[in-house]
Amino acid sequence: MSVVAVILAAGEGKRMKSDLPKVLHEAAGEPLLAHVGNAARESGADRIIAVIGNGAPRVRERFAESGWDFVEQTERLGTADAVKRAIPLLKGLEGDALVLAGDVPLLRGRTLSILRERHHEANAAATVLTARLPDPTGYGRIVRGAEGEFLGIVEHKDATESQRAVDEVNSSIYCFSITDLVAVIDRIGNDNAQGEYYLTDAIGLLRAAGRNVLAVNAAEPEEILGVNDREQLAEVERLLLARGNGS
Repeated sequence: MSVVAVILAAGEGKRMKSDLPKVLHEAAGEPLLAHVGNAARESGADRIIAVIGNGAPRVRERFAESGWDFVEQTERLGTADAVKRAIPLLKGLEGDALVLAGDVPLLRGRTLSILRERHHEANAAATVLTARLPDPTGYGRIVRGAEGEFLGIVEHKDATESQRAVDEVNSSIYCFSITDLVAVIDRIGNDNAQGEYYLTDAIGLLRAAGRNVLAVNAAEPEEILGVNDREQLAEVERLLLARGNGS
């Protein structure tokens, strides 16, 4: 059984106001992408596929000795489209596909291990890492039923007013059964406010097919914090350095 991490790292990062690809900006002495890759390895990933785009040659050069595979997303058509770039490398494999964001350097390997454990305990097709944030603006919201069961994810721009009041958010970190992910990825459409192919739609498709899906809340919400600008980069670096000091 394989454990493959697919790291989405193609974004332009315009708000960083830099020619350097966002995932190559450093926090606590390592590129953002390296932190995510390290967490994946710590959780048991035996293969890493980085989906790159902006500044692809520089990313390849920086990680030339990593042993990772690289695929390119030349047009930014959404997260499901990004994952599709990696599908040829997943076909024929059985096991887990961890889908991770390349700009979330606070993610811990042990959190991914717990995600995978819960995924297997529930015999799930897909398991989503969630977090509760005091300000969930911009994040996809977790939709739960009357008994607290996980029903799906709605993106912020597509959410109703009541859904936007929900503080449990999608971290954009997932564990999929590889076979289920491969089976559903081509069925994802782009009928939404952004006209993009959302990986979150895979959840609804899998539920409709009668497959089990699960949402697991992160013990430390800070782990899902992404980096979109210099201020956020400084904040995650501060938190990483505090960890190093045992804080």
